[in-house]
This record gives sequence, C-alpha cells and structure tokens, in this order.
Amino acid sequence: MNAKDRIIVALDVPSASAARSIVDELQSEVGAFKIGLQLFTAAGTSLVSELVGRGVRLFLDLKFHDIPNTVAKASIEVARTGVWMFNVHSLGGGEMMRRTVAEVREFCERERLPHPKIIGVTILTSSGSETLAEVGIKGDMSSQVLNLARLTAECGLDGVVASPLEIELIRKQFGAGFLIVTPGIRPGTGMPDPRSGTSDDQKRVMTPARAVAAGSDYLVIGRPIIDAADRRAAVRDIISEIENG
Repeated sequence: MNAKDRIIVALDVPSASAARSIVDELQSEVGAFKIGLQLFTAAGTSLVSELVGRGVRLFLDLKFHDIPNTVAKASIEVARTGVWMFNVHSLGGGEMMRRTVAEVREFCERERLPHPKIIGVTILTSSGSETLAEVGIKGDMSSQVLNLARLTAECGLDGVVASPLEIELIRKQFGAGFLIVTPGIRPGTGMPDPRSGTSDDQKRVMTPARAVAAGSDYLVIGRPIIDAADRRAAVRDIISEIENG
C-alpha cells in the first residue's frame, strides 16, 4: 500500500458544506475520509450517500455499542449506504459483534452489495489507565487492548481501531491480514507533550512514520490536516514523512 492510501482524513467539522470543501480539496491527495459523530449528527445519511455516490471512500465512525439486535440492524443500514468501512465498540461483547458480522454479510450477499469492512474499537486514544480504573476496568492498558482485539478477531471482524502504542503488540499477535486503524496520529511529535499543544485530547499518540513502521494499515488524521493553513501541503508533508521513514 502506498503512503497516500494509508491516510484517512477525519471530517470533524460541523456542517456538510465544510466537509464538501475539504473533500473537494483533498480527494485526489488521500485514500479515504472519516465521518464521525459530529458531522453525522449535523448532516446525516444524506451526506454519506452523496459522498459515496461521488466515489469517495468513507469510513463511518459511529462506534455502535448497544444490544446485539440494535447494532446488527443499524449496521445493515450502514452497509446499505455503500461505505467502505464502519466500526462498533468491541466492549459491546461477542454476541453483538458476531451477530453484526453475520447479518451484514447475509444482507450484502442477498442484495449483491459490496461488503464493508467492519472493525472493532478497543480502547479510545483519549483514555489512559486512570480512565480505565475510573470505570472499573482493571489491568494494564496493553492487556485490555489485546483482550479486546482477540475477541474482535474471534468474532470475525476485519480488524480494530487501536492507539499507536498498541500497534506492534496487535500486529505480532494477529498477523498481516488483520487491519489496524490508528487515530492519535500527530506529525512531528512522538509522545504527548502538554506544552506543545500537538496532542489535544489524545493521550496515546505517535508520528505517522513510526505508526506505519510499527504495523498500522491506516492512519486517521484530523486536526493536523483540516486546521492547516495549506491542507494539501500538510498531506504531502505527511506522505513524505511516511515514505522517508
């Protein structure tokens, strides 16, 4: 995979018009775009369908986490839109994930639609060990992420969303065929520095080059690109950083 195709630009903006502007500017520069809760709440499935209809490869990042029936039925509706990839929370459990995979597969085969990639969210990159302790999850971060990745793989999902700090552990455990999608990517910074302002609310971060070297398939990058004075230049700098290691 070339460096360009690894980049997923997070459309973390408040309106469809703002998202269209970024897509128009960067569609030829990157591999895909992500629509998360903010933009989906503002613009809904109409924008998703519009962009898919334009040939945009979309990752729908809604992190479904509910009873198995609800998540499976919602996932069918996601598949209906034609997105490339979407996610669920691995913490939703095995029954939720297995049912989602089975029902989406059956729907796509019946309707002769492309099967979207389904990935499981392990532990959010904004979470630290204190966050886990606060909600009653015991054990170290790496162990929790690996446990959730293992469950996700056993349930037949295509991969996981995990922070940069767990990439090597997951890749070693599950091999090359298991997708790793990595948020918390910050060009020019290796670890969070509260003085730098580069990490924002992400606590477990890494540079693009280090994340790819560790084994990440796709890098989700938002603010470092969409807030840049020259977005194309920001993307090209990231591509150069990945290519040059």
